[in-house]
Amino acid sequence: MKVILRRNFDQLGKVGDIVAVKDGYARNYLIPRQIAYQATKGNILALEEEKKQIVKKEAKELELAQNLANEIEKVSITIPVKVGEEDKIFGTVTSQMIADSMKEKGFDIDKRKIEITEPIKALGIYTVSIKLHPSVSANVKTWVVRE
Repeated sequence: MKVILRRNFDQLGKVGDIVAVKDGYARNYLIPRQIAYQATKGNILALEEEKKQIVKKEAKELELAQNLANEIEKVSITIPVKVGEEDKIFGTVTSQMIADSMKEKGFDIDKRKIEITEPIKALGIYTVSIKLHPSVSANVKTWVVRE
């Protein structure tokens, strides 16, 4: 029996793949657990339409991410920190601090998307990467200054 996968399944394939499996496996395991549905002509046509919708959605998300990246590239943020002797800061500058500074500038960025390559432990100017989309990232200039 041929089935169309509704979600990624390690043993069989990815979403939308049409795979051939034994009848009992499809009827007793895959279809009841809504991992797959039978590959009829109507379902195959629906799958094609669904794939078109997914492609359009991904293209729109990519365009939005690129526009946001262009706006972020123009911005620089300042993070005031407490310092001790020899201008060493207490602790490090975290992705949460950067996310809060970006929020003040009008950008709502999730702290998990901020990638700090090496810990920021001194005053200065740093470039921090923000991953907006799997294929789009933006760099923001970060000034770490004395409070």
